[in-house]
Amino acid sequence: MIDPRPPAATHVKRRFTWSNIGLYATVVVLSIALLFPIYLIFLIAFVPDKYTLFSGRPPLIPPTLTLANLQTGLTLSTTPFIPSMLLSLEIAFMVGGIAIGLGIPTAYGLSRLRPTVAYGLTTILFVVNMLPSITIAIPITVPFIKAGLYGSPIAIALTQELLALPITTFLLVGAFQALPRDLESQARVDGANRMRALYGNLVPLVRPALVAAFLLSWMLSWDESTFALILYNPANPTLPVEIFLAFTGRGNPDIAVAFSFIATVPVIILTIFLQKYLKGEDLAVGVRG
Repeated sequence: MIDPRPPAATHVKRRFTWSNIGLYATVVVLSIALLFPIYLIFLIAFVPDKYTLFSGRPPLIPPTLTLANLQTGLTLSTTPFIPSMLLSLEIAFMVGGIAIGLGIPTAYGLSRLRPTVAYGLTTILFVVNMLPSITIAIPITVPFIKAGLYGSPIAIALTQELLALPITTFLLVGAFQALPRDLESQARVDGANRMRALYGNLVPLVRPALVAAFLLSWMLSWDESTFALILYNPANPTLPVEIFLAFTGRGNPDIAVAFSFIATVPVIILTIFLQKYLKGEDLAVGVRG
């Protein structure tokens, strides 16, 4: 007689082999190597200068911590880091929004072409990314000067879009190509026009790729300095430009490092908040079924 009860679950004990130990050791070493520069920035930012910048042998274990560098940056009138950070946030969200707004119809149109043609055209978009930013920043400044937009947030956002839009389009082209064509055909049969079929049926299915594209565009803008430096308004520069000026022209490297460390906080918060969308298959422009 066959026992109808399911077999009892068995617990498989993990065995530590030399290959597993080697893998874990490699992960630990790589993690330390990647996090060590951030730790050095933390030391310079929140440890007194006499132990870091003015010490022959800075200690790796901080003897004491201080908020003096950060407080000086907040109160010193010559270092407007808070307005610069708010401006960078505004521009970063602007770049992410424009990239998604333009990337969806662009990627959808390319996805309806043959894959070889679609990726050929997408590759052409990356020509701007292949060129040094300084070679495009100077000539592209002229139209903004003529339009009276020089130094405005929209001018900086539009120039940074040259770098963000190709990445967004590349991610979304693969996401749309992974969807069955029948989904759009069924929506058209039910009476939906092309735009309604796109935004009502297809876009919700590629949401993970949209979030990944927005996050990458946001972080690209948050860290971009070449376009922001060429187009910046001296009265209100972006945060990367303000940090650069504090290093080079104002002689406040410790304050600049303190705000460099603070500048990583929004990226960490945004990444944690959106981490459920940042899976390998999403970044590889695949869509889970």
